[in-house]
Amino acid sequence: GLNRINTYTVSRATQGLADYLNSLPAGQEPKKVAIAYDTRLYSDQFAEMAALVLAANGIKALLFSDIRPTPMLSFTTRELGCAAGVVITASHNPPQYNGYKVYGPDGGQAVSPLVDDVVEAIKKVDIFSDVKTMGAEEALEKGLLEYLAPAADRVYLDQVRTLSLSRPNVNLKVVFTPLHGTGLVYIPELLTGLGCVDLHLVDEQSRPDHRFSTVKTPNPEDPAALDMALEEARRSAADLVLATDPDGDRVGTAIRDRSGNYVILSGNQVGALLIEYICRRLSEKKQLPPDAAMIKTIVTGNLGRRVAESYGLQVIETLTGFKYIGEKMKEFIEQGSPQFIFGYEESCGYLSGTFVRDKDAVIASYLIAEMTAHYKEQDLNLLEVLDQIQARHGYHAEDLFTVELQDISEADRHVAAYRDLPPEFGGFKIVEKRDYNTGQGWDLTANREFALTLPRSPVLHYSMEDGTWFAVRPSGTEPKVKFYLSAPAPTAETAREKLTRLKEAVLAAR
Repeated sequence: GLNRINTYTVSRATQGLADYLNSLPAGQEPKKVAIAYDTRLYSDQFAEMAALVLAANGIKALLFSDIRPTPMLSFTTRELGCAAGVVITASHNPPQYNGYKVYGPDGGQAVSPLVDDVVEAIKKVDIFSDVKTMGAEEALEKGLLEYLAPAADRVYLDQVRTLSLSRPNVNLKVVFTPLHGTGLVYIPELLTGLGCVDLHLVDEQSRPDHRFSTVKTPNPEDPAALDMALEEARRSAADLVLATDPDGDRVGTAIRDRSGNYVILSGNQVGALLIEYICRRLSEKKQLPPDAAMIKTIVTGNLGRRVAESYGLQVIETLTGFKYIGEKMKEFIEQGSPQFIFGYEESCGYLSGTFVRDKDAVIASYLIAEMTAHYKEQDLNLLEVLDQIQARHGYHAEDLFTVELQDISEADRHVAAYRDLPPEFGGFKIVEKRDYNTGQGWDLTANREFALTLPRSPVLHYSMEDGTWFAVRPSGTEPKVKFYLSAPAPTAETAREKLTRLKEAVLAAR
């Protein structure tokens, strides 16, 4: 049907994209669109269909001949001067999903006004009578279809290696699982290329499988998705466990502690560790720019902010979704300042470097392994480094929980329950409220209202006097409402106690 992804809806979406691109002024060369796909059911067929619709509209389709991580699509769109990019993926969602993501010429996910213009063009397309297409042989003969050569991979991999900040001289045992997805394309080669990694793959999860049959859901945020990798880690006494989602843009991380137990790190913790590592190494090399900046989302924890600010970085916040981080990166380039150093979100998405404009699990896996080896050379594991960071900047206890809904239309009612909270909430004093749906904020201490500069979004965010905060928002892809909670304190025990109290208050208010 029209509200499912199938050959008809993919063709219609692509015809709308083609109509939009052909409405733009013509250049000296034909417009090009890069197309990638992951391991999901029909992803390869949908990708080829999109390529042939573009070709029938006079737009050259640059199609990967095999699965590729989503960040590679972002890189290729920029590198080859494409007018747009398309990737067929549903990222970390359950196997029954698939999706169609459009990227702008800057390599970032489409945001307003581009996404609005493309959607309007799609709406005008009759799903049966308006879609143009042609055969693959004809498209190849006319030069309107090109299968991308492996040379593009080498350029991307070379760029990733430029982000290296250390050359550790230790033996680091790493277990890696791509969870049946595209992470296998690049990550093993990069990790073994570090020269210090003894790599162990989870064989059962290293084969493409659109059913993702060894996990309940292929989401590295879910601790259960790491079960098989952790079993392999225990057998091999690995130092580090890495797991990437099907389209290779998120990475989950676990570390072996001194007792031989494995601890799964949150996206907030890994983000703080990475920004500390990057800033410290750049500072030691005297390569940290004076106008350096880090970008985080409004529901990402503040430990990374504290670390970044301690190195003099400017910290910018965006709405949830890496597309907004990519949009800010574009603004930085256009303005000439500040210089992007790192961006991340709590949902295990990270980015260093500017040659990709989306979260990149390939880059992140490479840097996490290098960072782990660098600290191992100093007889430290990441848990101990994290403890050092929190001893300096405060312990941050955090939680994320979701409420499953029958239908996403129910989400507004759940968010509305938190719209008018009392000044005293669960023993905390609220000092700031932000309603991103109305674009209004309130400084309750100064009794002052202020305008929010970010785009409208159904998010409520409350900050307490002691730095504790929580936010509530509907999921962007599934029928869920998400709750984000954070409690800082001078000790880990106090932070956990505050978090428990905050969660009890949030649950009671539903």
